[in-house]
Amino acid sequence: MVNVRAARLRCRTLATAAVLCFASFAVAAQGLPRASSPEEVGMSSARLGRLTETFRAEIEKGTMPGAVLLVARNGKVAYFEALGARDPVTGDAMQRDAIFRLASMTKPFVSVAAMMLAEEGRLVLTDPVSRFLPEMKGVQVGVESRDADGTQKLALEPARREMTVQDLLRHTSGLTYGQFGPRTLVKTAYLDAGMTGSELTGAEFIGRLAKLPLAHQPGTTWDYSVATDVLGQVVEAVSGQDLDTFIRERISKPLKLADTGFFVAGPSARRIAESHVDKTSGQRIVTRNVVQRPSRFGGGGGMISTASDYVRFCQMLLNGGELDGVRLLSKQTVASMTSNHLPAGIRYTPHAVGLGAASPSPDVGQGWGLGFVVRTESGKNPLPGSVGDYYWNGAFGTAFWVDPRERLIAIMMIQAPGQQRLRALMRQLVYQSIN
Repeated sequence: MVNVRAARLRCRTLATAAVLCFASFAVAAQGLPRASSPEEVGMSSARLGRLTETFRAEIEKGTMPGAVLLVARNGKVAYFEALGARDPVTGDAMQRDAIFRLASMTKPFVSVAAMMLAEEGRLVLTDPVSRFLPEMKGVQVGVESRDADGTQKLALEPARREMTVQDLLRHTSGLTYGQFGPRTLVKTAYLDAGMTGSELTGAEFIGRLAKLPLAHQPGTTWDYSVATDVLGQVVEAVSGQDLDTFIRERISKPLKLADTGFFVAGPSARRIAESHVDKTSGQRIVTRNVVQRPSRFGGGGGMISTASDYVRFCQMLLNGGELDGVRLLSKQTVASMTSNHLPAGIRYTPHAVGLGAASPSPDVGQGWGLGFVVRTESGKNPLPGSVGDYYWNGAFGTAFWVDPRERLIAIMMIQAPGQQRLRALMRQLVYQSIN
C-alpha cells in the first residue's frame, strides 16, 4: 500500500512539475510576463487590433512575407502576434519564436558590451581607438577635390586628433560605409577593399580598414559607418574574448536570451524567418547566412534574435540596466547612453539627412546617444513619440523603440528591406492604442 501511495505521489509530483515546466516555457517564450489584457497596462485591445489588420493587408499586398510584432508596457506584453509566412517558399506559417537577422539592431548590443567594459574600468570613452587597436594609429583623412576638367582627386592630410571610443559609439569617428549616400572616392575605396565582406576575419578587417583614408576629421561629422564593427573589435581586444562569446556569456545568458547570438545552431535553424525571392535573380532578397559560424563577428550588423529575446534586452535598458535581479549596467550609464552625445555644430552627411524622420538631426528633434537615435525635442518629428525615447532599425526590416515616459517597448520583426513606411505605421498604430 505504501509503495502504491508513493508511486501515486511521484506521478502527481511529475505531473505538477510538467505543468510548471510548461508554464515556465510559456513565460520564457514570450520574453516578458503577459498582461491579462492590454487594458491592464493602459492600452486598447480594439485599437491594437488595427496593427493586425494593417500588417495582414501589407502581407497580402506582398510588401513582406510575414511579421512578428510585439508591444510591451509597464513590464508586461500587451500585444504579440505572428502574421503571414515564416518562409514564403515553403509556405511555413510565421511563429512567434521565429529567428530574424537583426542587421543594425546588432549595434545596441555591442554598445552595451562596450559600456560594461567601461564600467569595469577597462576602457574610457576618451581613449583613442589605437590604444586597443594599434593598427588604427596614424590613419589619415581623405580630402577630395576636382581639377578644372572635373577629374576627382584624393589627397591625404593628418587627422587633427585620433578617433576615440566615444566617436565609435556616436558615429563621429571619421569612418564611413561604402554603400550609403553619394559615391565619393573614399567610399569607392571602401567598396574596392571589400570592407563588408563576410569572409574577412577581425584581424583582416582592421588591417584593411587601417590602410583606408577617413572620410572626415574625427569629431566633426555624423556619418553612419563601420564604427560599431570597429567597436566590436575593441570589445574583443579589451575582453580577450571573441564578440560572440562575450555577448553570449555577459549579456544573453544573464538575461535569458536563448536565441540571441551571431549564428543559429542545430534544430533552431528551422525557425529562421526568410525573405521573398527576387524574381529577376532567383535569389532571396535577404541572403546573410546565419547557420554557419562566421569568420568575423560583425558588430555593426551580424546578430540574430527573436522578438521575445529583444524585448527582454530593451526592458533591461528601460529598467535602467537591470532585469529580473540581473544588473548589466548602472542606471547612470544607461542615462548617459540614452542622452544626446552630438556636439553643437556637428555636420551631417547627405545620407544622414536622407534618413528623414530617423535622422539624428535637430531638424527633426533628435540626436544620437551611445548606440541609437534619441529624441531630444517634441513637435519637430513627424512620427509620434516622447522626448527621451530611443530606437534604431535594421536594414533587413527590423525595428525597435523604447519610450521611457510611456514605459513602452515596441518590436517589429520582418525580413524585407527598405520598409520605412511600415516603421512609421507601426509607431502610429502603437501610440493611438494607448488609453
